[in-house]
Amino acid sequence: MSVESVSTSLVWVGSKSRAEELLAGIAADDPETFSAEIIEIDDVYELRIHVSGNSLKNVRSTVDDLLACLGAIESTLNTINDEST
Repeated sequence: MSVESVSTSLVWVGSKSRAEELLAGIAADDPETFSAEIIEIDDVYELRIHVSGNSLKNVRSTVDDLLACLGAIESTLNTINDEST
């Protein structure tokens, strides 16, 4: 059995400013391997990331990289916000 395409989506929910900061932080990270957008639904913002590739291994690797980047960015932003309050 041959798999031609694999895809998955990640959705983060929060404030518009945090969604913009997270998106800016991942924008340079292999942009050809995923697409991302910020959507507003009833005053709630979602950062939607869609990852697709030709194998489960490639998609998983990209998702792992994105989650690591997002985690590091969010941790840094939380630290900065804690220091400024």
